Amino acid sequence: MFNIGDLIVYSAHGICRIVDIQEKTYLGVTKKYYILHPLDDDNLKISIPVDSKKVVMLELLDKDEAQEILESFKLPGVEWIEADNQRYDTYLNMVKEGNRKEIARIANTLMRQKIKLENGGRKFHERDRRLLTSIQDTLFSELAYALNTTYEAIYDKIMSFIS
Repeated sequence: MFNIGDLIVYSAHGICRIVDIQEKTYLGVTKKYYILHPLDDDNLKISIPVDSKKVVMLELLDKDEAQEILESFKLPGVEWIEADNQRYDTYLNMVKEGNRKEIARIANTLMRQKIKLENGGRKFHERDRRLLTSIQDTLFSELAYALNTTYEAIYDKIMSFIS
């Protein structure tokens, strides 16, 4: 269980601070809820049931873990799956599990494939683009936070590894 003041990664909104834990009653059922504020949006308030099994909330990476994940972009990612629907479903399910090392490997693969296709004058599949953007927004922001740098610096470093 997380505590008030903890920073966590909430899959849908990136890095968030737990600002409160409250009991709320919906449809006659009372539960405890985390009240989250994304770091990049002070106006947004998110309520997540403490006992939710559907929502992925993770502790932030520490500096060593973040550095290891950043360095992993020097290596090949996951296997590219040619069938669009199978690829999207497989990669999305892996992302939903919340393992940042696997998420980084997927981002690595998608970024390399995007470069390859665009250099060959072909378009990157829209679903792949959306998945990659979502991963980058969350993972690169977390890496930047853990390594005390910027999203842009993380992106540039990764691009230097994969280009």
